[in-house]
Amino acid sequence: MTGGEVAGILVAVFWAILVSFLAVVLVRLAQTLRATTRLVADVTEQAVPLLADAAATVRSAQTQLDRVDAIASDVQEVTSNASALSTTVASTFGGPLVKVAAFGYGVRRALSRRDDAPAPETRRTVIVGRAVPPARRKKRKG
Repeated sequence: MTGGEVAGILVAVFWAILVSFLAVVLVRLAQTLRATTRLVADVTEQAVPLLADAAATVRSAQTQLDRVDAIASDVQEVTSNASALSTTVASTFGGPLVKVAAFGYGVRRALSRRDDAPAPETRRTVIVGRAVPPARRKKRKG
């Protein structure tokens, strides 16, 4: 066996090892692609119903928001009506009621003074260290 034949055998052995290695890699790659295809199919089968449920939920939420919006606008209208009614009642009855109350107070006060009962004696308080105002000093001297 010559050197060229040995080199040819070595190249053929390395070539066979390389082809075997590439065949193993290709087999594993094919298995990975089959597993990925199954996974994508399973995810698609589960995702489609989930997306349909999510769309139904969003539609339901939109319906509820429309109802809440209608209720809020009705509440705003009722609030403005109540405010207007309150203003009307205050302006209609407020002034006359105050006048009636003042008249009643005046009548009661006049009737209480009409009695001939002597006025109760007022007590005077002495505060130590405080001067008597000049208007009160004149009253005492006179």
